[in-house]
Amino acid sequence: MITPEYVNELSAPTPGFLCPLSANVYKINFTAFKIRALDDQAETVLFEVKKHEDDTELPDDTADDSVRSIRYDFGSAFLDFKTIGTSLEFTIGEFAAPNFRMIERHYFRDILIKSYDFSMPFVMPNTSNTWEVIYTMPELDPAVKAGICACPWETKSDSFYFVDGTLVMHNKAEYNYE
Repeated sequence: MITPEYVNELSAPTPGFLCPLSANVYKINFTAFKIRALDDQAETVLFEVKKHEDDTELPDDTADDSVRSIRYDFGSAFLDFKTIGTSLEFTIGEFAAPNFRMIERHYFRDILIKSYDFSMPFVMPNTSNTWEVIYTMPELDPAVKAGICACPWETKSDSFYFVDGTLVMHNKAEYNYE
């Protein structure tokens, strides 16, 4: 069984996904996502995506891995921001989700840059929700920062979603800071 403790010990991105799409028995459906910089008393939207409101069907295990993978092309200025905010909108099906937890681990090659761990104590069934998360960006060694900028798509993250300690979703991202 994949546990939060296990994923918090990972030293590199996983080569594949650690759970099938069918593990999402809570029918958690991400409907919108926004990333913004929160520096200098200002807010700058860096990325935003929203599903069409009629797009409510969840993929099954036959879906291509691309349904839970994304690539972000941010540019090198992104690495200078001190604080990033994200807003994740999602719906949930007929079952409540106690102890909904997201663990997000960011790597450059096989170097762990930063690990984030956020939780919601309880998500009511049959609801639409917004999860606001504030990230304090890590101080990067100048050589690591230069490597990140020089090597597009070699910065990766794994996002693991748990309900009551059971892995129900696993998404991946790749980043370009060129």
